[in-house]
Amino acid sequence: MEQTLFDEKAQKALQLLFDHYWILRSDQPEWYQLIREREKVLRRYIDEKFGLRLIVHRHFVKLEKIPVEPEAWMGIQHFQEAMDYAIFCCALSFLEGKAIDEQFLLSELCEDIQADYPGEIPLDWTVYIHRKSLIRAVQMLTDFKLIRTIDGDVNKFDNNQEQEALYEVTVYSRYFMRSYPEDLFTYANWQDILSEEWKLQGEDERRKRVYRQLFMSPAVYRKQQNDPDFLYIRNFRNRISDDMDKHTAFQFSLFKNAAMLTVPEPKSYQTLFPDQKASSDLILQLSGMIHSRKEQFNPNEWGEILLTEGEFEQVIHELKENFGEGWSKAYREGSLSTIRRELLAVLSEWLMAETNDETGMIILKPMLGLLTGSYPKDFLKGAKENGRDK
Repeated sequence: MEQTLFDEKAQKALQLLFDHYWILRSDQPEWYQLIREREKVLRRYIDEKFGLRLIVHRHFVKLEKIPVEPEAWMGIQHFQEAMDYAIFCCALSFLEGKAIDEQFLLSELCEDIQADYPGEIPLDWTVYIHRKSLIRAVQMLTDFKLIRTIDGDVNKFDNNQEQEALYEVTVYSRYFMRSYPEDLFTYANWQDILSEEWKLQGEDERRKRVYRQLFMSPAVYRKQQNDPDFLYIRNFRNRISDDMDKHTAFQFSLFKNAAMLTVPEPKSYQTLFPDQKASSDLILQLSGMIHSRKEQFNPNEWGEILLTEGEFEQVIHELKENFGEGWSKAYREGSLSTIRRELLAVLSEWLMAETNDETGMIILKPMLGLLTGSYPKDFLKGAKENGRDK
């Protein structure tokens, strides 16, 4: 019987599609079957609200998640250098020339990547950092199930560039990269690719932009006086809220300068803020300090607070004086500059802060002020009783 209602199973299926790059039938047969059963309602909703492509294949299902604006955290977290991505893409090109189930040696892959590598400095497998970059790329090829290991271990390439391993091409390697309307060489930069994406959307572009931002970013900010995306959110806030209630497990929240989706009942597989990391404590305490000193930290029209690098370090110094006894050992013993860099990295990932490249000013964003936290008044006693070795 054809399913036409967007029920709880369809809600779960939609969440699975957004939470995973793709869902392989061999790995998650129950998830795969759930999505197949709700394919019609999912496809209709995804097309209407997001304008995204849902691929349903006999071996996998995949929602091609194209953001409005790419963020740093949207990359492959395992990768550390631009070289990792370049090697990975060269490896994808290598796999394109192979038949499904065809086997190949690591040395063959290395030779092909070395020949195709586009960097100004040629790859040299005698160089340690080049070998480490290759290892990370191959590990992601296996993690994404684009290749399977038959024999050997790529990690041994770490200390020996002559190390060999045997791999086999999987059917998934043909579908990892999304298809583009034009040859990639016709685009001058990534902005051109995104522009082409919106040309294909036709009507309802504004709604699709808004929904993509709400689902793929921690927050949507008002960026100018008559920001068209934010005006849409304000004008249709009741409709958006009802839509979230009917089709997702999210709650829609709208503030003067920010809109976002939150989860009332967090799941273990979700990436959330705050989490159990020590940096969350510091960020909540930072927010609390800002709230307690409104005369000192006066936001601009967009709800942003601008600080110099020195002013931000002074805030961290005061936080350390007040709460440092309860911090983790790394933060307790870390220098102010180290804490500043690490804290800014986390704040930037969550769109709670950004640094102006031209002026060096640190811009604290509205979402930072939505959650605050502080240790209990007797936390010093607890810190001493529990020890301070963590």
